[in-house]
Amino acid sequence: MNAEAGPVFRTRGLTKVYRSGEQEVHALRGVDFQANQGEFIVILGPSGSGKSTFLNIIGGLDRASSGEAWFQDHQLTALDERGLTQYRRDHVGFVFQFYNLVPSLTARENVMLVTEIARHPMPADEALALVGLSDRQDHFPAQMSGGEQQRVAIARAIAKNPEVLLCDEPTGALDSVTGIRVLEALVQVNRTVGATTLVITHNAAIRDIADRILRFADGRIVEEIVNSARKSPSEVSW
Repeated sequence: MNAEAGPVFRTRGLTKVYRSGEQEVHALRGVDFQANQGEFIVILGPSGSGKSTFLNIIGGLDRASSGEAWFQDHQLTALDERGLTQYRRDHVGFVFQFYNLVPSLTARENVMLVTEIARHPMPADEALALVGLSDRQDHFPAQMSGGEQQRVAIARAIAKNPEVLLCDEPTGALDSVTGIRVLEALVQVNRTVGATTLVITHNAAIRDIADRILRFADGRIVEEIVNSARKSPSEVSW
């Protein structure tokens, strides 16, 4: 962790209101947040607590209703659509619960989709090696397990050398053994590439691998815990 470099993310008074007919749904209710370079943060909370909305806003996929969100010295909440698109392309790697791989492309080719548009990409082979898939790079998604496909998705996300890696339920569709391998890949990437990593999960056991844990409830951060020591994914009881 490198706190001296200044925060990678900071938000102040972040709100998000969705309107559905006459109803208003308050997804975020004034979130103040900060993350430093290289931190590994786990975000917990029940469905509807605002976790994904928060991640989508700092990832440039959604807009806040009010408040401020900053990435380094860029005010995300002031960017237009073009600016947000460039921010996502240049700085952010995303990993979701569903892998979104192109079925007709090999693992290597799926990763290369990102390297062709990134500013400073790492070679696809290197990204796949980081997640332990050097021997599977010529396989198609249908020839791979769910955990392997998710690791290809992680390799694709990191191949652009992002400053931040945002993961929404990356182990949600996986069994414990496979999920641990995916978490090992995320930890390895966090340490090797230095990307500030935020992981949303319903699995409270994963908290032990983080530098810091945030718990969301009713659109707010209601608890923050700093781990004095991080466990390795293999030590996590699922």
